[in-house]
Amino acid sequence: MKNTNKKSLPILGSQFTATVSVALVLLILGVIALMGIAAKNAGDDIRSHIGFVVIMDETATDTQTAALKSLWQNAHYVSEVRYSSADEVLERWNSTMAEDGDSITAMLGINPFFPEFEIAVKSQYSNMDSLEKIVAPIRKLEGVGDVKLQGDMVRSINATVNSLAIVLTFVAAALLLISFVLINNTVRLTVYARRFSIHTMKLVGATASFIRRPFIISNILNGIVAAFIAIAVLCGVLFYAGSVEPEITRLIKWDEASLVFAGVCIIGIIICTLSALFATNRYLRLDYDNLF
Repeated sequence: MKNTNKKSLPILGSQFTATVSVALVLLILGVIALMGIAAKNAGDDIRSHIGFVVIMDETATDTQTAALKSLWQNAHYVSEVRYSSADEVLERWNSTMAEDGDSITAMLGINPFFPEFEIAVKSQYSNMDSLEKIVAPIRKLEGVGDVKLQGDMVRSINATVNSLAIVLTFVAAALLLISFVLINNTVRLTVYARRFSIHTMKLVGATASFIRRPFIISNILNGIVAAFIAIAVLCGVLFYAGSVEPEITRLIKWDEASLVFAGVCIIGIIICTLSALFATNRYLRLDYDNLF
């Protein structure tokens, strides 16, 4: 009995170490995935505030202006629309340029600005191709004097968001590969601790599938436990981060985070299962002399 207990201690220790190691790797993958979601949502939020400006013609009537308001309130591509009268445009210009409020009108005798609409489009339309297709018919509408695209801003934001997405994709792919290697090595250690049991079962005539089954089931359970540990830590981090900075809660919604949690659990199970399968097959092929 004493010998059995002494032998079981290294096995339990190796399983505990494997579970903690897998949990740490899954935690890192979960953090990267949540960062990717936050970056995507932040990019979409920024892009949903850009679009184009429609400047009304000097002959535009109130009826034409009201028609344009109705058009953009019902347009599927609009995320936000703001109308500014000629006086409001003048006031905003004076405020921006730090000029005296009456200087430009005193110099010209009139308000040189016209009413305008600032149209912000939804993130999926915030690229130059889509914006050009949207504004092409708008330029032909009655009462429209000019349409100004925020082209430089659109290109700059899209380039930044795309570059960040590429970087995060490469980081996630590299971490996924590293996680597989680390988890595979960890699982191999747990199987290595029971290599003599595998050889003993081979000697008494156990089939390969019969020998593999308990190792695979055990490592599936380890993967599930490790995933739940990682998910619990991620939930704690999200709660704490949301209490410190509420903006994080807006960027990472819980329904999106739940998909990451499900992915962490699935990845943990798959990698642990494959690692157990490969490691068990390796020791099934070894002779007794090669077990040392």
